[in-house]
Amino acid sequence: MSTNIRKVKTSDLELKDRLVSIQRVTKVTKGGRNFGFTAIVVVGNEDGIVGYGLGKAKEVTTAIAKGVEAAKKNLVKVPIYKGTIPHEQICRFGGAEVFIKPASHGTGVKAGGAMRAVLESVGITDVLAKSKGSSNPHNLVKATVNALLQLRDAKSVAEQRGVSLDKVFNG
Repeated sequence: MSTNIRKVKTSDLELKDRLVSIQRVTKVTKGGRNFGFTAIVVVGNEDGIVGYGLGKAKEVTTAIAKGVEAAKKNLVKVPIYKGTIPHEQICRFGGAEVFIKPASHGTGVKAGGAMRAVLESVGITDVLAKSKGSSNPHNLVKATVNALLQLRDAKSVAEQRGVSLDKVFNG
């Protein structure tokens, strides 16, 4: 399964960020406990572009800001067809497995937590999604983004097969 990664530059984009998860982490040393925070952030323009990032810092706000900066360096383009996805897709990352399926107009985003943040940031309005296995938000976000990257629209499939779209849709 080779995926052609569609990287995007951040210039001229109005990106909205969503906080997926924030965790307090502890480093135990001889002198006591040192607390820090990790934040997983998803950014997107709600029109087919999304990215995720992880920020770590001693304070929550700094961790979130670092996560947003990391996510902006990690933007990719995803095919969207009439507010949903072109076809079903299953993808695994670590212990998390995600299943996303196109839905008819008016269904809404039927997805939980970390998957919902990614799908809404991309701009998908109607989709059915299920996560299986691990509910670790790190792996769920990565599995969801990988599943979206594996999606192919009709134009790219037609080009790969050497057929014009007019011939496909008009017979």
